[in-house]
Amino acid sequence: MNRLAKGLFSLFFGMIATHVAAQEPQKIKGPDERYKVDILVVVAHPDDEGAVTPYLARAIYDGHKTAAVVFGTRGGSGGNDYRREHGPALADVREIEARQACAKLGIDKVWFLPGKDTASQNVLNSLANWGHGQSLEELVRIVRLARPEVIVTWLPGIFIGENHGDHQAAGVLATEAFDLANDTTAFPAQLAGASKRLEPYLENLTPWQPKKIYYFSDANDQKQFAGHGFAYSVREVSPSQKKPYWLLALRAAEPHLTQFPDEIHRWSSLSDAEIEKFMSDPGHMWWSDPETLIFGKAMVPARPTDDPFVGSDASVDFHSELRTTIIGKETHQIELRLGGPWDFYRDFRKRHNLESLPQAASPEIAVKSGTTLMIPLIVEHSPALGVSTAKVSVDAPQGWRVESGAGSFQLPVEKLTALRVDILVPALSTEEAKAKGIQDITVHADLDGKPIGDVKLKVQLVSGGVPQ
Repeated sequence: MNRLAKGLFSLFFGMIATHVAAQEPQKIKGPDERYKVDILVVVAHPDDEGAVTPYLARAIYDGHKTAAVVFGTRGGSGGNDYRREHGPALADVREIEARQACAKLGIDKVWFLPGKDTASQNVLNSLANWGHGQSLEELVRIVRLARPEVIVTWLPGIFIGENHGDHQAAGVLATEAFDLANDTTAFPAQLAGASKRLEPYLENLTPWQPKKIYYFSDANDQKQFAGHGFAYSVREVSPSQKKPYWLLALRAAEPHLTQFPDEIHRWSSLSDAEIEKFMSDPGHMWWSDPETLIFGKAMVPARPTDDPFVGSDASVDFHSELRTTIIGKETHQIELRLGGPWDFYRDFRKRHNLESLPQAASPEIAVKSGTTLMIPLIVEHSPALGVSTAKVSVDAPQGWRVESGAGSFQLPVEKLTALRVDILVPALSTEEAKAKGIQDITVHADLDGKPIGDVKLKVQLVSGGVPQ
């Protein structure tokens, strides 16, 4: 075939191919399946993931699930018990440790939000210091990218033993992201299609509704969560790995040397059999057994105690009443109640359909002995009353001194007025504080001479922990 004939031949068949291609529909690219996961864990600091690594080992190795982890901070204000680095340098080190620890379980999708590690028990301090809006926007973006079926996170609530506001902030953000990721009016630029080839702002993500959300807690009393979610044994042996799940989790924690150098050096030199013998003493075990993933809510039919993935293949009911709750029309009550994080959680649970979520039977907190206990208060009254006078009194244990907040106060014309009682608690040794146990404080209030209620708070004095 001469050169002219070859050219005509190529032109002819090229025209046919172009015509055929024109008849076929063009394929639109879908979401990037490389980042789709079954479980998204949302925690505050590097090493927090260790609270649920026994479950992750169970789900990954034997449930054949995929997982990703989001850290709210890089842990820069934490301690370093291994070497000298602190502050931003420690944050760099802890980020590396976290990525290495996750990789030991085969988790290669790890994100860090821009939150700042905040040494406080008050979730509101953490949300402020994290940049609540920015961190929430970034977490919603991650949920839309990773499209998890189940979210697992810290329990947003105040319990003795759960002494870090950052933990609670992670739970708050995860809950908000659970409810917002499928809302097309929430951060809509994330969902908008690109308007040109190199669009730098519009992200073309997909709305996504996770099926279920579960929580876990550092509370001293883990028995209070029994029956409130899926329980599993950390001592169960993995059929595929031939090791108990707690041991797989322990090995995954080995990179966290800045936090647990003595423990890691001790067990890293031991065989699995030697570690199992050591951990046969319940006092040495890092995890309670059984552990409970506390059920938050589901967008598919589910029972709280079911395995998290029961019903995960069901379609989401987008008209479910779980999607939106209206707190209620404005009322004008007259009452005294705890303010600060307690008042925040009161409305947060209503807003996010979490009213069945466990909370302390009576408000409680642990504070360092020899410091000042702050009791935030809210006096709710009616602007129609005009200027009112509140009288506050306190019943405290012997040896506890009320520094401020008791007495008479003229309230402005408004619905809600914030007050605070400060109490200097005695400096006790660890043994003395343990002997005293949990102690009760009661705050009373009258409004224009009429009682409007009492606030009761249970307080445990401890030797350390982050400030209130």
